[in-house]
Amino acid sequence: MPCDGDYVVRPITNIRMMSRGASIQRLTQSNPDAVPDGYFWSEIVQGRHVSVDYHHGQQDLTVEGFRDDARRLDRFSCWAKISEVYALPEFLTDLGQIVPWINVEYIGSTAIEVHLRYNDDFRNHSGNMIYPVWKENPLPQPQGATWYPSAGGDRLGFWIVHK
Repeated sequence: MPCDGDYVVRPITNIRMMSRGASIQRLTQSNPDAVPDGYFWSEIVQGRHVSVDYHHGQQDLTVEGFRDDARRLDRFSCWAKISEVYALPEFLTDLGQIVPWINVEYIGSTAIEVHLRYNDDFRNHSGNMIYPVWKENPLPQPQGATWYPSAGGDRLGFWIVHK
């Protein structure tokens, strides 16, 4: 790392999604082994968290995530569909012609994660907003919401809102 400071440390491969295992850690140049094998560090970037699905290289679904706790990288309080245009990053253009689906997670204009799949949280319903419900924080049903069971890690499912 370029200097001592706070960095995101995350697994190189994350099969179970949802930034499991990612955290913000204080790293120092004097302790290069602080990042364990199978993990990497990256700078903390600021901005909106947006997830974009590309189907054969063309933008298909775009959602913005919202957090209650900026230091809890594996927890979102809400996801909402948005209509902004995000071009597939140039470094993924060739891959977009080979694989049917690519999901790119952005913070601001920086791609922070790339998945060779689509965002399935919005695939089996027509809601515009979803509110994850976590085992340790059972969110009461929002007005007009319907339940969508979608367990994953500590997530029980979602409240879905059509707006």
